[in-house]
Amino acid sequence: MAQVPQRFFDALAVRTWCGLSLRALGHAREEIDAINVYPVADGDTGTNLYLTVESAVAAVEAVFAAHEVDGEPRDGSAAPRDGAGGPSLADTVGAMAHGALIGARGNSGTILAQLLRGMAQVLSVRSDTDHTGGQGLQRALRHAAASARQAVAHPVEGTVLTVASAAADAADAAGGDCAEVARAAYEGARAALAATPGQLAALERAGVVDAGGHGLVTVLAALVETFTGRAPGPVAAPHARVERAVEGQCSAEEGDGNGPAFEVIYLLEAEDAAVARLRQRLDALGDSLVVVGGDGLWNVHVHVDDAGAAVEAGVEAGRPYRIRITHFGHGDAHTNKAERPPRERAQRAVVAVVPGEGLAALYTEAGATTLLARPGEPPASGELVQAVRRAHAREVVLLPNDAELRHTAAAAAEQARTEGIRVALIPTRSAVQGIAALAVHESERRFDEDVVAMTSAAGATRHAEVTVAERQSWTTAGICQAGDVLGLIDGDVAVIGADVSQVAATVLDRMLSAGGELVTLVLGDEAPESVADHLEARVREAYLAVDTVVYRGGRQGALLLVGVE
Repeated sequence: MAQVPQRFFDALAVRTWCGLSLRALGHAREEIDAINVYPVADGDTGTNLYLTVESAVAAVEAVFAAHEVDGEPRDGSAAPRDGAGGPSLADTVGAMAHGALIGARGNSGTILAQLLRGMAQVLSVRSDTDHTGGQGLQRALRHAAASARQAVAHPVEGTVLTVASAAADAADAAGGDCAEVARAAYEGARAALAATPGQLAALERAGVVDAGGHGLVTVLAALVETFTGRAPGPVAAPHARVERAVEGQCSAEEGDGNGPAFEVIYLLEAEDAAVARLRQRLDALGDSLVVVGGDGLWNVHVHVDDAGAAVEAGVEAGRPYRIRITHFGHGDAHTNKAERPPRERAQRAVVAVVPGEGLAALYTEAGATTLLARPGEPPASGELVQAVRRAHAREVVLLPNDAELRHTAAAAAEQARTEGIRVALIPTRSAVQGIAALAVHESERRFDEDVVAMTSAAGATRHAEVTVAERQSWTTAGICQAGDVLGLIDGDVAVIGADVSQVAATVLDRMLSAGGELVTLVLGDEAPESVADHLEARVREAYLAVDTVVYRGGRQGALLLVGVE
């Protein structure tokens, strides 16, 4: 289907560009992964860029959803200009930058997030009109390249930074409207990408171009399509020995084995002064340091040998969360593949999405591969696919543990199946259902029998949660006000009250009125300490044949999760 070209850079153009970029990176992901040899040959640059843009797209779509008028969809021809009923350019580019920041993955994804933030800082400046033309796009690309370079502790030429600078230079030299500027930026970036092997020895040895630069050229090609209606064609880049890079046989794999052992990434809430000190400390600990963001929220990326020290530095600077630590040894990125045997695939694994650190530890102890989902930050399908790959098994049972993740998990399962992995999706709607399913999991059984047993256990577990209302709203139990304590049973609000213990007790009584043998309680960090004791005592006194087990869930969003089976 032909793309309707946009004349100006406005909110709709941002939305179009993000969507086209995601589609283009989806097509190019495997090729980009294959040529990823710098700074670490871990073969995930394309995937990381895709996940970063996927997060940006979700944020932009949320802004448009909030501005729907009378339920009418915003297709290209009907979109309002100058803020008439739709989101503003400032709101949209701000959402794009924020989404990329919180979803940034890997070194290149973090840099791309800063490039988008740099553009947003220019494009969000208020003016008489809510769009910009060619000159505004030129300024945005220039500021993006400069801000990305400043975010990297030790910029290296022959990388995505070089490609971004070349795109900005070419855009500056061009005249005309957005289409002409975008086309010039693309051609400048494409030429710079082709020259990267001559600037970086690792690329020259492998016979490939820079993977991050390839991804940026792909994103700029989507920008051209946004303003012209036609893609400029596939990125023509020299990578004559891609097969060797994929097989890990070229010398660019940093075969000396001396690189840092861990990649550490986290979001950080901190003041500017604290982040400046953090940069100095992390720079002394490792390399590939990139710190992007601002206005109190940052994305920190670094390669280190002491992952704990990198996280502790973040704790001293502010509040780190969504912490991801990858041990390069798992992928043997610093080891010559010829010198090591490949890791044998397990026959079966369980992959589960969990809402808090406490449950993550519980699931991991039970043998599951976990993916932590922070409150309000559901994982994308690509993250689920990565978790399935990380499980390294021929057969995988996938537990989404959230009704809203069902379609995302189904898409991830389908993607994993195309890679030869047998995946069964059990539609668990709560982490307590996942606990029940995991309790009956037996890897020695036939796959189908194991899935049936786990599905039956999950289905036999009624689930509830106690949480606090964030705003006034209509519910199935009546109108609630911000700050009210809500008791949800099987996803629907059943109780509205003011006291956590009283609401939890009412919820538990209603659930046990239908019978049950085991009550599972998972307490969040913000739940009163007395709640568990109160509920355990109530079960002992009123339900003699029912056992109770209590777990600490950590920062799981809900004050309390309840399961009855």
